[in-house]
Amino acid sequence: MNEFDWIDTQSELDALVDTLCRVDAYALDTEFHRERTYVPVLAVIQIATPDGISLIDPLAVDVRPLRKALERDSLCVMHAAAQDLEILELACGTAPRRLFDTQIAALFCGYRTSSLGKLIEGFLGLQLDKSAQLTDWTRRPLPPADLSYAASDVAHLLQLQDVLS
Repeated sequence: MNEFDWIDTQSELDALVDTLCRVDAYALDTEFHRERTYVPVLAVIQIATPDGISLIDPLAVDVRPLRKALERDSLCVMHAAAQDLEILELACGTAPRRLFDTQIAALFCGYRTSSLGKLIEGFLGLQLDKSAQLTDWTRRPLPPADLSYAASDVAHLLQLQDVLS
């Protein structure tokens, strides 16, 4: 199980934003609910820095302060970022200034799959548990297995970016 911090207060989010403004790179992913809604409902934001993983509850906090970190020159590492970028734009009013998409980078490297699990396995020799892919991310409290799954989505992205580069 991946260790992570669950961020559900504004002061915790503000502290994370301060941390993100001091790092050279961070990994980011989102979980959302898109079914039967006009716009997607952002339900979890996962962020990994070299020092740890944070899971943000956008249903409990205003995530607009993330804009400050997203607009910095720090490198944001994401996988298959298109939908995440749309949701970040809606929730924060911006997208990351500098982006490294591991899916696109892997294709440039000649890898023929877009699956994060397959890339992590192929490049890093690790296996990800993808059993919670279809969970309802808007329900609270989220089960520990779902939180662990969410954390695993960003846990190895910085390392994968290093290998792909």
